[in-house]
Amino acid sequence: MQISFLIHNAYGIGGTIRTTYNLANALAEQHDVEVVSVLRHRDEPVFARNPRVRLRHLVDLRRGGPGYEGDDPAFLAPARVFPKGEIRYDQYSVLTDRRIAEHLSTVDADVVVGTRPGLNVHLARETRRGPVRVGQEHLTLDSHSVGLRAELRGAYPRLDAVTTTTEADAHAYRTTMRLPGVRVAAVPNSVPASGVEPADGSAKWVVAAGRLAPVKRYDLLIKAFDLVRAQRPDWRLRIYGSGKQKDKLRRLIDERGLYNHVLLMGPAHPIEPEWAKGSIAAVTSSMESFGMTIVEAMRCGLPVVSTDCPHGPGEIIDNGVDGRLVPVGNVRAIADGLLELINDDALRGKMASAALRDSERFDPARIAERYESLFSGLVARGGATRIGRMRGSLHRTRGALLGGAYAVRDAGLTVFGKERSA
Repeated sequence: MQISFLIHNAYGIGGTIRTTYNLANALAEQHDVEVVSVLRHRDEPVFARNPRVRLRHLVDLRRGGPGYEGDDPAFLAPARVFPKGEIRYDQYSVLTDRRIAEHLSTVDADVVVGTRPGLNVHLARETRRGPVRVGQEHLTLDSHSVGLRAELRGAYPRLDAVTTTTEADAHAYRTTMRLPGVRVAAVPNSVPASGVEPADGSAKWVVAAGRLAPVKRYDLLIKAFDLVRAQRPDWRLRIYGSGKQKDKLRRLIDERGLYNHVLLMGPAHPIEPEWAKGSIAAVTSSMESFGMTIVEAMRCGLPVVSTDCPHGPGEIIDNGVDGRLVPVGNVRAIADGLLELINDDALRGKMASAALRDSERFDPARIAERYESLFSGLVARGGATRIGRMRGSLHRTRGALLGGAYAVRDAGLTVFGKERSA
């Protein structure tokens, strides 16, 4: 198969970018794969790319380069197709709209994959007839604004499939988005083997990693570690990442006198060697769309103590086997979960071994097999045969009609163009 991924910026750092490369690299062992980046701001990507994966961009933002387009008037004009409710809207423009439309109208692929809601809208509306259209969701339906959900409801019926990273989110799409004929499948993100020696469990370090953002609730982790320190002052906590909450978290550490026990380490790439320096991983989020850091830590041999938040941790961690799930927002429960593993070397070692074993199910080769199965079924449905093309055309026509009807209705009108009665 020929598979084409459309991504916001393949040259940046982020979970979606990393998992896209993981999947593309694995699929390229058996298929013709390309990654098309809407934006390009540096010469080379951060993440490793299989030489078989072709990489190209649509808009060049490399200042000082001969192809720089950041001053193009069309780039400075706001986007008209990319949905306003998308969190990346300010980075899109008339120029990106135009380049994406040109790409999708001529794309030579059996399967085209969008990797965020705004790009999925483009995919649904502008991809030429023929390729299978798959929209990936790396966030969650609940995390989208009301306005964005309305726009997606108008566009997603034209897709062939929507993939989510968790079964919980797939259920939300099936029950609230009304996508007849659209395959909704939960396929987790992939995480490769770390390439470093797994943690041996002897280091007295708890490790956390991720954006220093409110949703990660590192304030709770710091408060919980204050309780840990009272019983086990020989253990310490490292938090890797950057973000707007850095100063706030630093003040909390200082207020509690934890400056010798809790360290803000800044971002680290690659992160795997840092996981392997610890013996326990901690995740205290109020919400996770999946939980990449959980899998990353497990693949480095760390049991994870995580809040049982929506949507991912409960689908990744087998509670009491390869990690521990604790209630969301409960400082005492977080501390108790950490102390359970800190105070029991045998249990910590047993869970670490289980974490290594159980996390193998997220290996890119295994996730690629699931996508291969999905893509093959969709291509067969839309197929190269006359009957297949007719079936695919009927699905997309129905999707366009339903999407239009949903959009009109959600705007407060009936499909007949009359105002809905109060």
